[in-house]
Amino acid sequence: MNKWTRRAFIGVGGVIGGGLAIGVGGVIFAPNRFGLAPHGETHDGVVQLTTWLRITPDGVATVIAPHCEMGQGAQTALAMMLAEELEADWRLVRVEEAPAEDAYANGHLVRSFRPIAAALPRFMDRSIEYASFRLMQWMDMQITGGSTSVRATGQFGMRVAGAAAKAMLLEAAAKRWNVSESQCTAKLSRVLHAGSDRSLSYGELAADAARLDPPVHPAMKKRAEYSIVGASIPRLDIPDKVTGSTRYAIDVSLPDMLYAAVRAAPVFGSKLESVDPAPAEQTPGVVRVVRLENAVAVIADSYWRALKGVRALTPSFTQEQRVTSDSATLFALIGAALEGPGAKSVISRGDAAKALSRAAKLVEAEYRVPFLAHATMEPMSATARCAEGRCEVWTGVQDPLAARKVAAQAAGVSEDQVLLHNHPLGGGFGRRLPGAHDYVDQAVRIAREAAPAPVKLIWSREEDIQHDFYRPAVLARFKGAVDSAGSALVWIARFNGGAADGVDADAVRTPYAIAHQDIAVVEHDTHVRTGFWRSVAHSQHGFFTECFIDELAHAAGAEPYEFRRELLADAPRHRAVLERAAWMAGWGAPPPPGRGRGIALVESFGTIVAQTAEVEVVDGRIKVHRVCVAADCGEVVHPDGAAAQIEGGVLFGLSAALYNEITIRDGRVVQSNFHDYPMALLADAPSIAVEFIESDAPMGGLGEPGVPPIAPAVANAVFAATGKRLRSLPLRL
Repeated sequence: MNKWTRRAFIGVGGVIGGGLAIGVGGVIFAPNRFGLAPHGETHDGVVQLTTWLRITPDGVATVIAPHCEMGQGAQTALAMMLAEELEADWRLVRVEEAPAEDAYANGHLVRSFRPIAAALPRFMDRSIEYASFRLMQWMDMQITGGSTSVRATGQFGMRVAGAAAKAMLLEAAAKRWNVSESQCTAKLSRVLHAGSDRSLSYGELAADAARLDPPVHPAMKKRAEYSIVGASIPRLDIPDKVTGSTRYAIDVSLPDMLYAAVRAAPVFGSKLESVDPAPAEQTPGVVRVVRLENAVAVIADSYWRALKGVRALTPSFTQEQRVTSDSATLFALIGAALEGPGAKSVISRGDAAKALSRAAKLVEAEYRVPFLAHATMEPMSATARCAEGRCEVWTGVQDPLAARKVAAQAAGVSEDQVLLHNHPLGGGFGRRLPGAHDYVDQAVRIAREAAPAPVKLIWSREEDIQHDFYRPAVLARFKGAVDSAGSALVWIARFNGGAADGVDADAVRTPYAIAHQDIAVVEHDTHVRTGFWRSVAHSQHGFFTECFIDELAHAAGAEPYEFRRELLADAPRHRAVLERAAWMAGWGAPPPPGRGRGIALVESFGTIVAQTAEVEVVDGRIKVHRVCVAADCGEVVHPDGAAAQIEGGVLFGLSAALYNEITIRDGRVVQSNFHDYPMALLADAPSIAVEFIESDAPMGGLGEPGVPPIAPAVANAVFAATGKRLRSLPLRL
């Protein structure tokens, strides 16, 4: 059975522009709007009116969100966007996460990451959506990341799906009453007839609507007409979290379930060479010792016994040949590479080398940031059961389709024979994205050894910290110049990182009007495995660029805020955000005695964020008292949720700025738990004020843009307070 005839195939209508997919309690019979007509049956009165909308006879509208819930509140925002266009009564709206099925691949990601696709003529919408949807299916992408849930799926999918469903409900009512559609209106989950007192609920009309053809371009509401979007509605996921009834992957409990713990090779790239299972097998409750390619696992009747068993083992691992022995050696090698011939140009503007001859002052600086772990509150875990040629997995990931593929490969079955149950995530930050589903692979391979019993694999905190996919360590060297008038003249940068046309390219762009720029990247490999980390390369380059622009301001004898402001004359959105943040902080007035203020401005994921930090240094310790944030993300769907995302980003970034660091010694990770990889605590949290500047700009993301500005804002504030320029993270005096 191929991917296009899966047992629970759900028509792609809603995904590709709001078309219909009619189903039986969520199991859909019609393929998609580009093929067969989308007519189908209903079961017990339940009608799936579009891929992302199900309506029951009592009028309850369930929005099926193809994005996971990991604390960001995206599912509520997506439901709001569909409900707004549907004219639904919010009291009758529910939300559930979409299954790991091909129909819920994220076809709209292309539009959010490639704005040119959104700018193409409207008549090409269906072709673009269909092509990008097929591409995402082929790539097994049902992803939550890159701050795309609301600005991609919500904007280009949920709104269209809701508007299409409303149009069909209106048409169904008009046909039943034998009146013109223009005489019918929708409001609060009912269709009303203007010429009489008649009205019908959506539940009463859903079955009739399901038999109609969807509009190709349904009418959409203007922002001024919104009644749901833009309101701080209570999030749908919060009540269960408050009562403790939300079930995470680590909470899964099944009959006859066994538990597993693992111990992986301490040096990345090494393989398991040998292990004597006897010490573990002699531990009470241990069922089996399982050898994996780069780890050894122990299965037992409880997690504690499995952990005791694996800790009793002394496995031998092969020697990895390309190991960088320690962090100091790593940065030395990167530094040498930056001086070599392998740099690839990212941005080249003007003639930077020639302009240096006209410089009144030259500034040179080197910055560095370490590897960083994700350190999610819920460590990696997955439960798997393999039996009769099928595999069932319970886990929490940011891409269920990609995890399903990993499970299929580990189980040795086709993807059609894998049923993956995705749970809310106790933190993601990129650790549970595609390419980082090693714990799912391990769980399935271990479960095969214990079949048919299900096995829950839980990584210890030590395993989690020492076997992450880390944010890359980066070294950056800058050379800049100001002219005799105190204006920024030259900006030259070299750094190690990824492809010149990838995320790094967006992250290194500066909004400042500097005529001569020469920015290049040097690719430098290491044995330490790396991956996506919240805000990705923006978290590193936001620190580099916003600290260095501060250094240029100091060299020019200029006030840092005014220096930036003058360089943003041709960037009005950036300038407005900078001005709002400064105003919020009372920038014109001096800070309290002993404190310094710093400012930083970073655009990432389509959102411009400026932050000010008010900092005090006492006995060599940096205390951040106050942070003011201004942001322009275009349109704000859920103000409280948006503010929470920015606040969370500030605190996440503050941990990285002040405390977090992964170091290498003898080729392995040194840190192992929160005693040596600490988080910002409640006592460390500053007061945070957040304001949004709504604009007509394309919608930007919010899950990640709050992170990048905080480290440079704090570093610049430390300089203002002490005169000491800190160029490495974590910040230490």
